Amino acid sequence: MRNRKRKRQSRTGKICISCMVLVLTLIMSVQIVRLYHKDQDYQKQQQELQAQLDEEKQRAEDLEARQEYVGTDQYVEDVARQKLGMVYPDEIVFKEE
Repeated sequence: MRNRKRKRQSRTGKICISCMVLVLTLIMSVQIVRLYHKDQDYQKQQQELQAQLDEEKQRAEDLEARQEYVGTDQYVEDVARQKLGMVYPDEIVFKEE
């Protein structure tokens, strides 16, 4: 009688432990999948941010080149010709009618 009771308690204990292990395994699997998806999102975001950074670096280089050009005599001459319509005294200007 005692052996049967012990075997039954032992079997019940094993079943409970097995259920707990199964539940923990299931929970861990769900968490792993969630973390995998989150990692994929972060990698995508990192790629987008890297692309933005590259664009901004290119923009900064363009602005530096523009700043150097603005400081030259050629820029002053171009602005005087385009916006003010100025010409050198020995130049001939042809205008369309």
